Amino acid sequence: MIYVVMPVGSYHGWGICGKYTVKELSKITDVKLLTDDFDSDIIGDEFDYRLLKSKLVSEDESTAVMKHDIQKNINYPVLQGILGNTMQPRCPNFKGSMNVGYVFFEDNILPESCIENGKQYFDTIVTGSAWCEEILRNYGLKNIKTVIQGIDATIFNPFFSEKEYLLDKFVIFSGGKFEFRKGQDLVIQAYKVLQDKYKDVMLVNSWYNQWEFSFNTMAASRYINFVPAPGNYLDVTNRLLHDNSIDIGRVITLPPYPNIMMSRIYKNSDIGLFPNRCEGGTNLVLMEYMACGKPVIASYNSGHKDILSDINSIKVSTMHQVTFSNNNEVVALWDEPDIDEIIEKLEWAYHNRNTLKEIGKEAGKDLSKLTWTTTARGFYDILKQT
Repeated sequence: MIYVVMPVGSYHGWGICGKYTVKELSKITDVKLLTDDFDSDIIGDEFDYRLLKSKLVSEDESTAVMKHDIQKNINYPVLQGILGNTMQPRCPNFKGSMNVGYVFFEDNILPESCIENGKQYFDTIVTGSAWCEEILRNYGLKNIKTVIQGIDATIFNPFFSEKEYLLDKFVIFSGGKFEFRKGQDLVIQAYKVLQDKYKDVMLVNSWYNQWEFSFNTMAASRYINFVPAPGNYLDVTNRLLHDNSIDIGRVITLPPYPNIMMSRIYKNSDIGLFPNRCEGGTNLVLMEYMACGKPVIASYNSGHKDILSDINSIKVSTMHQVTFSNNNEVVALWDEPDIDEIIEKLEWAYHNRNTLKEIGKEAGKDLSKLTWTTTARGFYDILKQT
């Protein structure tokens, strides 16, 4: 028996990770799930909902534990999501015979209190990227392993990956919640150059961000005009693009979709553009896009390094270090990909579409090996050591 304490859902990275971790671990061993905000709308699929519901601990126990009303100790291993670089478990009052934490973080300047949390709460810390593992080891934590996330190959695969729509357009896809870290300002700047030169270029963006504080971090950008404004997400995004001289008539701004609906969108684009400044994980959107047999231009930094190679992607390798602050305190040092190299690689892609197909084939081949089954097996091998 393994207890899993993670969010589950289909609209954001942690939820997707939790959902598939429970599903795939359940094929190996008995699993009990502790989570919050559990309903069919969040899960997004009736079959997944029924499976996950069957794994839930009792409602009374879940409520008491998740609200920290009781201290619960069990004689089974526990896999918990960690709350960013705080190194605190989601349920610090829930202890198992072995306590394993799973963490992604981008704020890589860690206070000593965070390191002490890691030592106090966990027997083993599992990171979502080799980048995170290296940072924790440099801070003196020792029992660290890396297990990267996976893709659902039944949905994200290279079969029938040719475009069905927009056949006369060169379609650039950009995904990930809109924020400074994800680099959509660099996408806008690079896209603007191509838009002004080539009339058949289009942008499809999936940038929905439900966290206002995160959305507003784009104020740190020196590449675009950004003024935080209230309103409907689609209106706000299109207004932002218009204010930066983007032709909205050549843009498709997508509402939030569950990730299981994204494969068709990926396959109707020509290239994905991911100039992220930092990824504590391996970037699920990037992975799912590549798994569809589609080529990407992506920053070769942080968690992206676990996925990208010279033959499965077009790497942007020139970096400039940037600091990121929160409440006037520097909390992170990130690698910002060079805007000139991004533009150069994007224009090369525009003129070399046949070569893009070969890169996409390699991407699909490589990502087909990185499934959630592999992820779950990685967790199980660590947890069974209890």
